[in-house]
Amino acid sequence: MTEKTPNNQWKTLDRDLGRIATLESATQYVARPMIGLGVALAFMVIAGLAAGLLFGASPTNWVVIAAAIFGAYMALNIGANDVANNMGPAVGANALTMGGAIVIAALCESAGALLAGGDVVSTISKGIIDPDSVSNSQIFIWAMMAALISSALWVNLATWIGAPVSTTHSVVGGVMGAGIAAAGFAAVNWPTMGTIAASWVISPVLGGAIAAGFLAFIKTFIIYQDDKIAAARRWVPVLIGIMGGTFATYLALKGLKKIISIDLGPALLIGVVSGALIYVVSAPLIRRQSEGLENRNKSLKVLFGLPLVLSAALLSFAHGANDVANAVGPLAAIVHAEEFGEFAGKVHIPLWVMIIGAFGISFGLMLFGPKLIRMVGSQITKLNPMRAYCVALSAAITVIVASWLGLPVSSTHIAVGGVFGVGFFREWHAERRIRQTSASRPAAKRIAAEERRRRKLVRRSHFMTIVAAWVITVPAAALLSGLIFLGLQAMFV
Repeated sequence: MTEKTPNNQWKTLDRDLGRIATLESATQYVARPMIGLGVALAFMVIAGLAAGLLFGASPTNWVVIAAAIFGAYMALNIGANDVANNMGPAVGANALTMGGAIVIAALCESAGALLAGGDVVSTISKGIIDPDSVSNSQIFIWAMMAALISSALWVNLATWIGAPVSTTHSVVGGVMGAGIAAAGFAAVNWPTMGTIAASWVISPVLGGAIAAGFLAFIKTFIIYQDDKIAAARRWVPVLIGIMGGTFATYLALKGLKKIISIDLGPALLIGVVSGALIYVVSAPLIRRQSEGLENRNKSLKVLFGLPLVLSAALLSFAHGANDVANAVGPLAAIVHAEEFGEFAGKVHIPLWVMIIGAFGISFGLMLFGPKLIRMVGSQITKLNPMRAYCVALSAAITVIVASWLGLPVSSTHIAVGGVFGVGFFREWHAERRIRQTSASRPAAKRIAAEERRRRKLVRRSHFMTIVAAWVITVPAAALLSGLIFLGLQAMFV
């Protein structure tokens, strides 16, 4: 029998090691989702333990522990779903990598929640349910628990199917459903619900219109100019100044409630002054950055890259300051009711409750956020830095306009509406150019109607899925909350 040569032995060893490496890679790929679930469960357990330690000993301490666990679950889902609307356009435009977007968003969301998050939250979600209609504090606690569980489950389901939904409207639906189950339809403030329903239509349409308007401006005054670089030097600092002034107003109105309460008039003045200063600073920077750039559209993307990243970071800060109460509002209400034996329309949020919300949003984003970031950033319509910049700018402006009109709007609806607005404007603009070409050049090759439909720039399947999810969010969360409340009442009351 012949012995194996050393070369054959090494080949056999290399082949076996290659098979082991392939098996390890496959195992890691399969186990990756389980790691995320494991970290999320560990965070929820830690939140429950922290609640048990910080709330103190009491016969009903387990209620607060359970509420803290579900509050952490809700915060994880907000991070997985809601934050994608701020970072999706920047990632889709290749201004940020996925890892960079997650790091920036996690830091800004946490900073916004902890530094500027409101320390007082409306536990009845802006007057949706009359507190007097709830008979006692125990019923109120189960109603808030049902609202917390149902809204978290609904946002989790929406994230799983790839639909960016409003966590604010999920909480609104949860509170409404539990209130109806506890005290009947008369407990609901229906005019307030009507205003919220109107915002479903107004906020995305307004966000889309503003984003489309800015894109039309950029195309007319920069992209279609003979000297694109000279036009960019003139107008990009103006757009950056508008962005800076808008975000200064936005943060003054929405992000600084914990520090100082500012009305719309002073906030607008702050925005105008800030915008003017930012314009003065950015003009020479853009002039220096544009030196040596070629006179083509690709060069323009460079000038919009950094402003887009900054706008995404500011949106995340403002979102953390404004929307963290969606996760911790019902939890804070339960803690207050357990501690004082009564319920109130407004309560202070303990620091440990705010920390659960802030860190939960960050963990949810890091573990489960990439799916929705890709959806918003690249799967609805193709974005570049100019289009994504229009989306970010429209989100801040729409919130300010809605505050002036007194409309309760959703940042999710506005941001995704901005993406739709940019996509549909591009479709309209492309169709108009085709018609103009056909009119001026009758002999030009015409595109068949079927081919033109195939070339639509907004994916209709995603559009219909997202709109359907928006429409059913409040009734679905309300129905789920009502059923959970009845179940809790049957088991514990």
